[in-house]
Amino acid sequence: MRADARRNYDRIVEVAREVFREQGYDASLDEVAKRAGVGPGTLYRHFPKRENLLDAIMQSWVDRVTETADKALAYEGPDRDLLLNWFEQYVALISQHKGGPAKLTSAMGDAESPIRTKCQVLADANDRVLDRLRSDGVLREGVEPVQVCRLVGGVATIADNSDLDADAVRPLLEVVVDGLLT
Repeated sequence: MRADARRNYDRIVEVAREVFREQGYDASLDEVAKRAGVGPGTLYRHFPKRENLLDAIMQSWVDRVTETADKALAYEGPDRDLLLNWFEQYVALISQHKGGPAKLTSAMGDAESPIRTKCQVLADANDRVLDRLRSDGVLREGVEPVQVCRLVGGVATIADNSDLDADAVRPLLEVVVDGLLT
C-alpha cells in the first residue's frame, strides 16, 4: 500500500472508532469519511462494506478478548463466580459500541461476515472457559459454546437496546449461569 493510502486507511479506522463509539455501529459512513478528511470513494475503496471497516476496528479488540479469557481462567474461586465474572466481561467486550452486541452475536452464525473471524476468537475464548467448567464436572451435559455465546449476546443486546446498566444485567446473567451449571 502506498504511504498516502496507508495514512488514509489508518485515519479512517481511527475516526470510525470514534464515530462508532459516539453513535453506534450504524453511524453514517459519510460522516466517517468527512471527519477523516477523505471522500466517500476513498473510504469505500478501502472498506467496500461496513463490516470490513468494523473488522479493521476490531483488531485490537481481539487481543483484549484473549487477555480477558486468560484472566477468567486464572480465577481460583468458585466455578459459579468464574462463569459469572466471565459473562460480565463478555458482555462488556461486545458492548463497547451501541449496536455492538447484536452485530457481533449475529455475525457468529454468518459464514460470509467479514467480522466472523474476530467473533470466532470470542467464541473460542468462551469455549476455553466452558472447557474448564466441563473438566471440573460442573457444566451441564449438552451445552454448546456457540449457543452460550448467543444467549449471553442476547442478554447484552437487550441491555444495549434498553440502556440497562451493569447492575441490571448481572441478575440476568446469574439466571444463565445457574441454568448452565449442575
